[in-house]
Amino acid sequence: MAKRENIVVGLDIGTTKICAIVGEKTENGVEIIGIGMHPSKGLRKGVVVNIESTVSSIRSAVEEAERMAGCEINRVYCGIAGGHIKAFNSHGVIAVKNREITPQDVERVIEAAQAVVIPPDREVIHVIAQEYIVDDQEGIQEPLGMIGIRLEVKVHIVTAAVTSVQNIVKCANKAGLDVSDIVLQQIASSEAVLNADEKEIGVVLVDIGGGTTDIALYHNGTIKYTTVISLGGNQVTGDISVGLRTPMSEAEKVKTEYGCAMTALVSKDEILDVHSVGGGKIRKVSRHTLCEIIEPRMEEIFDLVKREILKSGYDVLISSGVVLTGGTAATEGAAELAEQVFDAPVRCGLPEGVSGLVDVVKGPRFSTGVGLVLYGCKHVGGIQFSKGSSNIFNKLTTRMGSWVKDFF
Repeated sequence: MAKRENIVVGLDIGTTKICAIVGEKTENGVEIIGIGMHPSKGLRKGVVVNIESTVSSIRSAVEEAERMAGCEINRVYCGIAGGHIKAFNSHGVIAVKNREITPQDVERVIEAAQAVVIPPDREVIHVIAQEYIVDDQEGIQEPLGMIGIRLEVKVHIVTAAVTSVQNIVKCANKAGLDVSDIVLQQIASSEAVLNADEKEIGVVLVDIGGGTTDIALYHNGTIKYTTVISLGGNQVTGDISVGLRTPMSEAEKVKTEYGCAMTALVSKDEILDVHSVGGGKIRKVSRHTLCEIIEPRMEEIFDLVKREILKSGYDVLISSGVVLTGGTAATEGAAELAEQVFDAPVRCGLPEGVSGLVDVVKGPRFSTGVGLVLYGCKHVGGIQFSKGSSNIFNKLTTRMGSWVKDFF
């Protein structure tokens, strides 16, 4: 297969599935030309626990995407999640040398904001400028060329466990792929499901995956708060498996086909066939009973998200409400239950802003994969983590420079 230019590939390495989405940059935007998906066997709560199983799943997903797209895939943008993700806001101040703000001044103030102590077992994966302040004038998005004496910046810094990042990169490299960048999953998802108006007015993105629930809060067009909760759709599946005494695979199937997050929306007369553990006989179970198992766990997840929103201090700024995405968000009644818990408008976010195989990727479980493609198209750069690199984090000094370029 011939290599094709203008190809960007997003690799969503999730707890329940690994998804490779191929996008092509065109004059009219981004066209999705290929998709590959394979069950994920080597991750738990967003963290790699089995290298070989993860590598095998990545290869299968990428090969399927290559066949559909008709091109060779050799570099990807990888998503990252997990309870090890920690983020915080920081602030930097410098004096402007020649009164007019130059790219060098912006670079220096970003470096000043990054001058914080980070434990040796953690690594920075994102530095996102929230706003600049020139001589007490707040809310500046682009300070270049402005006249001032003092320049300040507020940034959002995202860190991850070094070993978790290394393992994701190692899996991609062993599958024959170079990694262009590591991207926090909720930042990627927001590229696909949030619009500019929502980010400006204030919105919370809640990406409910299999192993984790990823949260990102936006206001004034920029990210204000991110966090990860180590609960997701797999906990719902586990509850069904125990409650109905059925294998996990059957519980996942029942959840996907008949699950509902609100018992009030389900008739008590609807009956399901459920397989017993150990190949026992098929039992008849009320769908209402199934939903009585699902609802408490979904409500717990939303309660934890609400607690994080209140903890952020930005709860009064989210006028647009909440956007749910991720595979578990597709559960019937999830948005209605979330509206009750958050007491705010809630919608289910689907990937937007792309053309091509829109019908194939038009589901909340593809939000991260499509978002990684859109992120890659905006932040086109070289390979940060390549196959055979003796120390993948030698590249991080180069990444520092690329972060600053993103602000110009």
